[in-house]
Amino acid sequence: MNLHLANGKTFTGTSFGADKPALGEVVFTTGMTGYLEVLTDPSYYGQIVVFTFPLIGNYGVQALKEFTEAVDEVYESKKIWVKGVILSEESEEFSHYLATSSFAEWLKKNDIPALSGVDTRALTKELRETGTIFGNIGATPAEKFDDGLNGRYVPEVSPTEVTVIEPQGNTKKTVAFVDCGAKNGILRNFLERGVKIIRFPFNVSPFDSEYEFDGVFFSNGPGDPAVMTETIDIAKQALAQDKPVFGICLGNQILGLADGGQTKKMKYGHRGVNQPVQDVDTKHCIITTQNHGYVIDEDNFPPNFKPKFTNVNDGTNEGIQHKTKPIFAAQFHPEACAGPEDAQYLFDEFINTL
Repeated sequence: MNLHLANGKTFTGTSFGADKPALGEVVFTTGMTGYLEVLTDPSYYGQIVVFTFPLIGNYGVQALKEFTEAVDEVYESKKIWVKGVILSEESEEFSHYLATSSFAEWLKKNDIPALSGVDTRALTKELRETGTIFGNIGATPAEKFDDGLNGRYVPEVSPTEVTVIEPQGNTKKTVAFVDCGAKNGILRNFLERGVKIIRFPFNVSPFDSEYEFDGVFFSNGPGDPAVMTETIDIAKQALAQDKPVFGICLGNQILGLADGGQTKKMKYGHRGVNQPVQDVDTKHCIITTQNHGYVIDEDNFPPNFKPKFTNVNDGTNEGIQHKTKPIFAAQFHPEACAGPEDAQYLFDEFINTL
């Protein structure tokens, strides 16, 4: 089995996991750990993920463990969302006191194809030079390197009905949570702070519902934000009222688009647990977890917002702050999972405005 890129390049490997072909956008992530969180993050829907760290699977796979009935404590969702996995080396042996299976067994159980023995260094250099590109895992190249969804992945991962998640203990505030493919880590951070969550699908407006809430949150999610017109319309409603609003990752882009800004696709995106970000006002630098292939265009910035954070490596936007209202967003993931927790204070910053 090989990885075939749409530009004609081929990378040879050994099949493990599910014995089946796969087609998706090939992206790379640089974290040394966190493979459980990466593969269960809905934002990776539709993608074949390349791990740049050479050895993956050495601490095995933990069993599902409920944080609440609706939210898991370990995984970022209840299933694997990636289309395929590419490694330099898969660890056949694993050691962790909570591990219940190997990485390969977990992939097979979830019907996810994977390749090991791939020259991931050469592959990553190819992706950095040519940019993110479609590819397929299989014996021969795909007839068509296109999944037919045109970046509209959110409907594949968003919930289909409104649900309510109660925190453990006393409820302090209530947030309307527009779920475009949210990670469990975000839900846990709200619940740990006593916030009741009313979870809405990407195309159901909290403002047209009978529910009462103190603020609005727009979650992370996969794909091209510009094609998510239903969610952008909800964000326009949020900007027109005075309740506090917070967004993460895709939520940052959605709010920018709702205010008249534009987004652009990055050459190869930011994916990993070591991205340095600077607060524009305080100049304080934090290390963040990131997973995005789109960003707000600095040359077509939303007029009623100002930059809140910037990426130290390439200067791209990492967050926005409304000029007059309690509305802000982060392009990175303050909940981490996996990664550093430097930015978890943003949850408190939002909750304190409710």
